[in-house]
Amino acid sequence: MSTTVAGILFIGSLIIALAVVYRPLGDYMHRVYSGGKHSRAERVIYRLIGADPGTEQSWGTYARSALAFSVAGILFLYALQRLQDHLLLSLGFAPVKPDQAWNTAVSFVTNTNWQSYSGESTMGHLVQMAGLAVQNFVSAAVGMAVAIALVRGFVRRRTDRLGNFWADLVRGSLRILLPIAFVGALLLVAGGAVQNLSDGHEITTVTGTGQTITGGPVASQEVIKELGTNGGGFYNANSAHPFENPAVWTNWLEIFLILVIPFALCRTFGRMVGQNRQGYAVAGVMATIAIASVALTNAFQLMHHGTVPVAAGASMEGVETRFGVANSATFAAATTLTSTGAVDSFHDSYTSLGGMMTMANMMLGEVAPGGVGSGLYGMLVLAIITVFVAGLMVGRTPEYLGKKIGSREIKFAAMYFLVTPILVLVGTGVSMATDDGRAGPLNGGAHGLSEVLYAFTSASNNNGSAFAGITVNTVYYDTALGLCMALGRFVPMILVLALAGSLARQGHTPASEGTLPTHRPQFVGMVTGVTVILVALTFLPALALGPLAEGLH
Repeated sequence: MSTTVAGILFIGSLIIALAVVYRPLGDYMHRVYSGGKHSRAERVIYRLIGADPGTEQSWGTYARSALAFSVAGILFLYALQRLQDHLLLSLGFAPVKPDQAWNTAVSFVTNTNWQSYSGESTMGHLVQMAGLAVQNFVSAAVGMAVAIALVRGFVRRRTDRLGNFWADLVRGSLRILLPIAFVGALLLVAGGAVQNLSDGHEITTVTGTGQTITGGPVASQEVIKELGTNGGGFYNANSAHPFENPAVWTNWLEIFLILVIPFALCRTFGRMVGQNRQGYAVAGVMATIAIASVALTNAFQLMHHGTVPVAAGASMEGVETRFGVANSATFAAATTLTSTGAVDSFHDSYTSLGGMMTMANMMLGEVAPGGVGSGLYGMLVLAIITVFVAGLMVGRTPEYLGKKIGSREIKFAAMYFLVTPILVLVGTGVSMATDDGRAGPLNGGAHGLSEVLYAFTSASNNNGSAFAGITVNTVYYDTALGLCMALGRFVPMILVLALAGSLARQGHTPASEGTLPTHRPQFVGMVTGVTVILVALTFLPALALGPLAEGLH
């Protein structure tokens, strides 16, 4: 069987599996967020944190709760790293240095999971379990909560209440993420992933030298890093390491876990607004962009010009031989189309145009299907912008799901999509203009620019993957990228909640003859076009100086 045919079968089976679980998982998440009852475990948690789950919150209170929880998480994770030499299961590791501890704390709390360290030689088991793995759950649950709050903004009328952040956070963690992660971890262990508390095994290599092989609670962290679109790996090699990703079928499973909740949330959206076809429309936009991206990334990697790639049949540089080019390219597309950032191949070794695709996926705003929660609310903001543009064309006040999109709403939507480009382009420009910034790239010229551009694109979009040739474990990059992660996560989140509050205060505008249908293929095409055009207009000059220039060289 040829590599291309095997890749098509691999991708086709993923599409079928996602289609099969779309409805049942989406319906289940609808019941989770719409139900009024609380389990005993949930009531215990509410008492411990002093929250009243029955109290509805305004958008401002909801936002303050999310920010307070996240700040507390950053402080706790920072302290855990700085004090790890005094903790159990530290494996004798020294405290993480201050700038790196700050960067890592912000990274995991913002669902970015950018790593400027080698996990197996830097973090003890307790920090990995109680710090990093816990944030993999709750940072994902925060994103889902904000997405649900925005959907409630469309559903509710003449109120300033969007639900309760603490109830949404706990339910998302305990009822959705934890059960799926438990089953997924068992599957990974069955496939050969490591799950223990070993402090390492001393072995003799084939060259006669000694080496310590670190074990740990790997499978449990691996599954939630994919499911929660987090991405931080237990090992420096991330999902290319056989302890994290042992076989081709576990590679398939991990890609499935990355995509399953973001796509199924479209069904949840449709159920909550009472129109399943609206959910299908949003899923259609996501699927259109995702399939195009996966196809192009595979094409650039499988059919790259050049003597060596042509002779080998594909570009094997930086690719784990267990998975091959097609499976690795599909993984790379999935992880950058979402906010996951996990890798099973070396993105810096990709062809110039293949590497450009991973950057472009993030520059789209990671909405196809995007991160857990963040992908849905990002796509809904794009739908609002599309409706507004269409309204201008026909001279009508634009409407979406019975809500008028006026100047207030479009200002929030516009500011939402200005945040990330400002962080990416300003951060890249400043870095290339300063000695500290230029000290990071391993390469010069167009590829060196691509390495810096990728780093700020990844951090600002809360992705976490990297062109790993760049040296980011410096005070400059730890600080700058940490700021980009924080601003790239929390500023858009606040704007989304403000938009939700504005929508919830409106009544319902009945559809009329002039109302743009938002469930038909025409609208799917319009939203897809707006998404691509926004990225092209914003980032094309930077891409032209980096990967495009390299590819045309």
